[in-house]
Amino acid sequence: MAGEPQADCLFCKIVAGAVPATVVRETETTLAFRDINPQAPTHVLVIPKAHHPSAAELAARAPELAADVLREVGEVAAQEKAESYRLVFNTGAAAGQTVFHAHAHVLAGRGLEWPPG
Repeated sequence: MAGEPQADCLFCKIVAGAVPATVVRETETTLAFRDINPQAPTHVLVIPKAHHPSAAELAARAPELAADVLREVGEVAAQEKAESYRLVFNTGAAAGQTVFHAHAHVLAGRGLEWPPG
């Protein structure tokens, strides 16, 4: 169920402290941590603490929480001193989503080409 922790969700386990992560920011509703497979010098994931399977479901079911995630993206970028950054939400397996808990990728620290691949 949306919002409820899922026993088989890696990010829910990180939120619960059962799986370690390099946390860079935390609020009451969000958690930001370094990606274990970084695609840029700065690669931070920003997630809602409540489980929502995708960014689309998060926006539809909890728009205030989606706004919290976006606000934290800006805070992470500022903390990381990223004047320019890319924000990516992968939604669905065909788009590259591998963990089905809504999350934003904050990428910075190198030139990022367009279109993304």
